[in-house]
Amino acid sequence: MATPTAHPTPAEAGAPPPPRRLPVPPLLAALTAVLLVSLLCGTGLGAAGPSWAEALRYAGAGLTGGTLSPDEVPAYTIVWELRLPRAVLAAVVGAGLSAIGVAVQALVRNALADPFVLGISSGAAVGANAVLLFGALGSLGVWALSVSAFGSALIAMALVYAAARTAHGLTPLRLVLTGTAMYYGFSAVTTLMVFTADRGEAARSAMMWLLGSLSGAGWGSLPIAAAAVAAALVHLLLSAGRLNALAMGDETAAALGVDPHRLRRELFVVAAAVTGAVVAVSGAIGFVGLMVPHAARMLVGADHRRVLAVAPLLGAVLLVWVDLLSRVLLAPVELPVGVLTAVLGVPCFVLLMRRRGYTFGGGA
Repeated sequence: MATPTAHPTPAEAGAPPPPRRLPVPPLLAALTAVLLVSLLCGTGLGAAGPSWAEALRYAGAGLTGGTLSPDEVPAYTIVWELRLPRAVLAAVVGAGLSAIGVAVQALVRNALADPFVLGISSGAAVGANAVLLFGALGSLGVWALSVSAFGSALIAMALVYAAARTAHGLTPLRLVLTGTAMYYGFSAVTTLMVFTADRGEAARSAMMWLLGSLSGAGWGSLPIAAAAVAAALVHLLLSAGRLNALAMGDETAAALGVDPHRLRRELFVVAAAVTGAVVAVSGAIGFVGLMVPHAARMLVGADHRRVLAVAPLLGAVLLVWVDLLSRVLLAPVELPVGVLTAVLGVPCFVLLMRRRGYTFGGGA
């Protein structure tokens, strides 16, 4: 009588155990609570100015229309005009970059893609530097920087689309190659502008913007960026099923009734428009759109319906705290936000790569 053969379990064979996925509703509730606490911390903490309790009281007065004494007006201005809109803008930018990071990784089917791989951010940098270094569009006042950066981002989007488009539509490889080429081209123009500028302080401001900064945040910066991010989130959540199909390849997507070329055009326009709107108010804050989508997949799996629900909240919490650190870490000197996102993101990304059982974007 033959002895039955014992088959090793996956653990005995050395295979990674199946990753554990967190349930989405409790995770969303927890992240929402953490985000609210983070916004309170971003408003109440600072290198100088009113105390925590005073800051929260001033924020409440601004929200409810409370009365203040004349000697409280300077401290109230710090909280209501500087800290609170900056914290809210950090949350909006973090959510937008994270959501667009998910979309771009699906668009080009590349786990290393982020919102800046399309060259849109470097195009926006040309417009921003034209204002910072040479005073372009000075007649627009405080809106000059945002308008110029967003306008040049749209021009960059048009150039990338025209160069990458073929008779068969947009393909992932052409998009990545074209976006990378445009990135280097626009970066060269930006570098030339910095070197030819004759104002040292303006060059420093330009470099600060290139590395990402929320120092210019105000209530006027919020509406356009928030509207763009909110519209993109709605569109992407409604398209999550199509993104799942696209992730399985063009042939599979077509068999499931999804037109991959039309979907790529949609994703390209959404990604470019939101990237331009976000970069126009925050500069080029890197690593958020690359790291956060992978962190979300590690928590909830590769289904885009789950990832797109979690990634924006993760990105919002991350950027609120990174911005707070940039303000207080070396006070009174303010660090570029993009420097801290890279310092924090690189080791986290390396640890994620070393984690057994995780595949980047569902691939090896």
